[in-house]
Amino acid sequence: MNRSIIATPLAPAAIGPYSQAVRVGNTVYVSGQIPLDPATGNLVEGPIEAQIARAFDNLLAIIKAAGATPAHVAKVTVFLTDLAHFAKVNEAMTARFTEPYPARAALGVASLPKGAQVEVECILSLD
Repeated sequence: MNRSIIATPLAPAAIGPYSQAVRVGNTVYVSGQIPLDPATGNLVEGPIEAQIARAFDNLLAIIKAAGATPAHVAKVTVFLTDLAHFAKVNEAMTARFTEPYPARAALGVASLPKGAQVEVECILSLD
């Protein structure tokens, strides 16, 4: 198996036994990103919009480190502790992705690491 690890200091370091992203062939699996400030490792303070923006910006930093762009994203999965924030996720996605948009799933969850309100992961296709 042709597998390589992708990492960047422009996104938070992993807070457990996992990699920021793993490339297998032409597919990149990006681990879930919560709204941690990469410089401090602390959760971003402020409204949900700030948390959503930071989580997506962390994701985009890893995408860039993989040598890709948002156009390479095939699927995004969003985890929210309150699905009432779904419209804010749509705003963040339209600010960072262009049509045709990637496939997406959004799930309501009871809790996320470090008390985050949002987590975002994605799969890239480098074909």
